[in-house]
Amino acid sequence: MSDTPERSGPQAPQEPTLDEQIAAYQREYRDLDPQVEKVVSALGRLNRRMNVAYGRQLADLGISNAEWEVLKTLVLAGAPYRLGPGGLAKRLGLTPAAMTHRIDRMAGEGLVTRDRDENNRVRVIVELTDEGRSKWLEAMRMATGFEEDLLQDLTAEERGVLGEVLIRLLRRVELTQPDAGGRLTDLD
Repeated sequence: MSDTPERSGPQAPQEPTLDEQIAAYQREYRDLDPQVEKVVSALGRLNRRMNVAYGRQLADLGISNAEWEVLKTLVLAGAPYRLGPGGLAKRLGLTPAAMTHRIDRMAGEGLVTRDRDENNRVRVIVELTDEGRSKWLEAMRMATGFEEDLLQDLTAEERGVLGEVLIRLLRRVELTQPDAGGRLTDLD
């Protein structure tokens, strides 16, 4: 009997280890810096796996990643958690048409309301509902547990150093690729 847990469904192809991947790359491209490649490949794999984990958590809550992004953006706007559709679209890097479609779907699910601005009847305001805030809070609880588990083997000092190093890398990307923070095309 194997110690490996059984999985249902088709098995995913085995991904090479980072060392195997780097060795294969070096065979084909001799100028590759293996230290750089190890860092970049590990970050890429970690990001991909974290996105899968977060996506599963959101699916358990009955919301999509796209809906999470809207909930998060409204919370970041601060109480009373309201923005116009144009402001939401700009912050999320979406076209107005894609934002309208997303708001329609979320309003139908009770996550947000869409009402005319009392002070300017031409303007529409999107506001987080109690249900939307509840979903956001539960997603945060789930994510916090996952993140604490992820970093459990690091000391507080190592977490601090890692955070600072990652921020330096992020600043470098933001400096050299200023448009990389938002979507370049309409993905909705």
